[in-house]
Amino acid sequence: MPSAAKLVLHTPDGRYIVVDGQLWRASNPSLPESERKRLVDELMDARRRMQSETGDKRSAIRKEVDAAKRALGERGPVWWDDGAPDHNRRQVQNTPYADWYLSVTRAEDHLPA
Repeated sequence: MPSAAKLVLHTPDGRYIVVDGQLWRASNPSLPESERKRLVDELMDARRRMQSETGDKRSAIRKEVDAAKRALGERGPVWWDDGAPDHNRRQVQNTPYADWYLSVTRAEDHLPA
């Protein structure tokens, strides 16, 4: 029986989520929950408005989306401070997470349906 929502796969260090084999930077986990919720609400509101606008208004809304994603830590400077490089938007198989991802996806292949 298919589930209504697919679980989000996070890298072991929590820096990325994996979508269709591609890494996407996760939100900064040190953000207070109230701030994270406010920023996500702003982001989703802007994305909804994008669907009904055209031209210059879309350009302004894109800037709102970018500002929210930067505030969440999903764009711009990385939110971790150990000097590790950013692998955002790269295929996971071409990153140091490749072996981990292979082991996780192999394990998922053996789960009962």
